[in-house]
Amino acid sequence: MKSSRLKVVVLVLSVLVLGSMIMYLSWGSYKVAPLDIIKTLFGMGTRFQETAILHIRMPRMLVGISVGIALSTAGALLQTITKNELADSGIIGINAGAAVAAVVFISVSTVNYYSTLGALSVYVLPFMAILGAGISAIIIYFLSSRNGIRPKRLLLIGLGMNAGLNAFITFFTFRGGVGDYNRVLIWTSGSLWGAGWNYAKIIIPLVAVLFIVVLINYKRLDVLNLSDEHAVALGLNIENERRKFLCFAVMLAGGATAFAGNVGFVGLISPNIARRLVGPYHKNSLVISAMISVVIILLADAVSRNLFSPIEIPVGIVISIFGVPYFIYLMMKEK
Repeated sequence: MKSSRLKVVVLVLSVLVLGSMIMYLSWGSYKVAPLDIIKTLFGMGTRFQETAILHIRMPRMLVGISVGIALSTAGALLQTITKNELADSGIIGINAGAAVAAVVFISVSTVNYYSTLGALSVYVLPFMAILGAGISAIIIYFLSSRNGIRPKRLLLIGLGMNAGLNAFITFFTFRGGVGDYNRVLIWTSGSLWGAGWNYAKIIIPLVAVLFIVVLINYKRLDVLNLSDEHAVALGLNIENERRKFLCFAVMLAGGATAFAGNVGFVGLISPNIARRLVGPYHKNSLVISAMISVVIILLADAVSRNLFSPIEIPVGIVISIFGVPYFIYLMMKEK
């Protein structure tokens, strides 16, 4: 695509990202003016402003940004692996696998999950979620890899796994008490409630490292986007590359699910919009997709925690309101 168009898209999205961040930090039961946000960041705010911005909203915003980038990148990888723009970690069962492991861990190991996870638990939770996502992905991979991976078969098996795992989560939560059910229901709907600096210091480096690694491999992803015959002719071992990028998608989706629950459709919407804006080349589309996901998740979370205040609805519900119609639109476009 023309570099001028890419520059315009980056500029517009940069303004939207910055505007979303300012709106996110200022909007709440205790409103803070944009100028006061800047003063607070430089240590010149009041005690109330420092509490609201630095201790509550800032870490939650950074966790939300990391979750958005992780899910959009995982979605882009899965759409390239399956050659299907309907693929998403939340649709083919990877998020559900992470959710099963995390729900079991929350219910068994941490009674006060939302108030405090403890020094050990906060590190174990992402590991458990990634492990659950990995087991789910391995099952999907082996069931769909007979006589070589068939991208459409992988997608359909993933849809079946997603339904089965979500049924297990429902069964597991019904077996618990009312408190356990409500806590797990909110978490599995996707929520950033309770996200603090202890979450941010884990998910930010995890997502940053994986995103950079994926971005470095953009040429391999471009080749993988071609037909299998062309990819093999160019010297790419497509089976190894699919396994590698599937592992990256699992780690990204599992890490995001560990701290934000089962947030759906971000990995579906963002890569599709990015490709329509800047084309299929991953060097551009991965970055643009990440920026779009940041805008989506910050706006959705701001609405979820403020629109019905003091009641907070899960951010995953707000995103699904817009994600489901877009998913239907994409399905109707499929030949």
